[in-house]
Amino acid sequence: MFAAPARIIFSFSSMEPLLLATNSPAAAANNSRQGRHRGDFIRPMAMSNSLLRNDFDLQEGLTDVQKILHQRQKNAREMMITIDNLKRLCIDHYFKEEIESVMSSTCMDLIHSDDLFDATLAFRLLREAGHDVSANDVSQRFTKDDSCEFKLPLSKDIRGLLSLHDMSHLNIGGEALLYKAKEFSSKHLASAIRYLEPSLAEYVRQSLDHPYHLSLMQYKARHHLTYLQSLPIRDTAVEKLAVTEFQLNKLMHQKEIQEIKRWWMDLGLVQEIPIVRDQVLKWYMWSMTTLQGYSFSRYRVEITKIIALIYVVDDIFDLVGTLEELSHFTEAVKVWNTAAADSLPSYMRSCYKALYTITNEIADMAKQEHGLNPVNHLRKAWVVLFDAFMVEAKWLTMDQDVTKVLKH
Repeated sequence: MFAAPARIIFSFSSMEPLLLATNSPAAAANNSRQGRHRGDFIRPMAMSNSLLRNDFDLQEGLTDVQKILHQRQKNAREMMITIDNLKRLCIDHYFKEEIESVMSSTCMDLIHSDDLFDATLAFRLLREAGHDVSANDVSQRFTKDDSCEFKLPLSKDIRGLLSLHDMSHLNIGGEALLYKAKEFSSKHLASAIRYLEPSLAEYVRQSLDHPYHLSLMQYKARHHLTYLQSLPIRDTAVEKLAVTEFQLNKLMHQKEIQEIKRWWMDLGLVQEIPIVRDQVLKWYMWSMTTLQGYSFSRYRVEITKIIALIYVVDDIFDLVGTLEELSHFTEAVKVWNTAAADSLPSYMRSCYKALYTITNEIADMAKQEHGLNPVNHLRKAWVVLFDAFMVEAKWLTMDQDVTKVLKH
């Protein structure tokens, strides 16, 4: 018999998530409702012996938001706005089934609307979900008959302009009206900022400086939440869930960074080669921004290790090794055998061992999860990188200007 899933209690006063066992049959029945994998909702966190005040039950929070989605099914605009807020707050992954079940009908109803906000938001949500929708079919209703210029009265519709601006960044190439949409919305939003109330002005400024589709989603989520909290009518259940999600992500990232720091210090390369860069947080930022979500936690850690080693190898080639040593280093990588590194200097052997070990660990992980061992592909990727570094090292040794070589 399967164990009942856990429940997370989140304390706003302590910002500490607490993992509690749920043995309730009712909870188990609810977890299996509609075939949902409730494990997607659960994040393993540290145990705690006591609950503090202002506790937030994640499972109850999810249920509260599900009720909101259910209540708004009959109002296409409100439903669409709610879905958009969930996406912008990075909590839509909890409600994939609910969103997918209403996406086509809700958005298709509004994409033909004569309201700028409704039509552009419907278009954006559909295109984000992979639906084949035409930007021209949407935009042409809001442009002058004899040109591709947007109608001037639309410049007063701030909400519509914000949505048009978001839509303009989903250009898949050759969509001239979306270029016009970006130009028109940016111009009139910028000129309107001075006349808007402070919270809306700040939101518009953020949208122009850091467009939704060109920014880190978790970064934008904080600004969107701040804006929602300034509105007279609020969805407190959505806001509480967003705050909880943000804090859980924060704790998860802190845990990952600590794990990487321990690995880095245990590796000892920064002590053995003092000149190499020691930038754990910077390296982690690469994987954190490209792989988001709890399910990618292990991948973020492993990829950060690879990034760290790339920086170490780069520093060895640029600042430490002689041309002969670097040549032997490169050949050892091509052989891909720890014995091949025996003739290398001590610091190179240490780097090679770390590179070899981490690469094989990642390959083993991929084999266990997907049934295929990619070690040869990973090894070849290292060879390509080392060959490139070797070419650069030869250029520098010959005192040639790299820019001039590239131009020729």
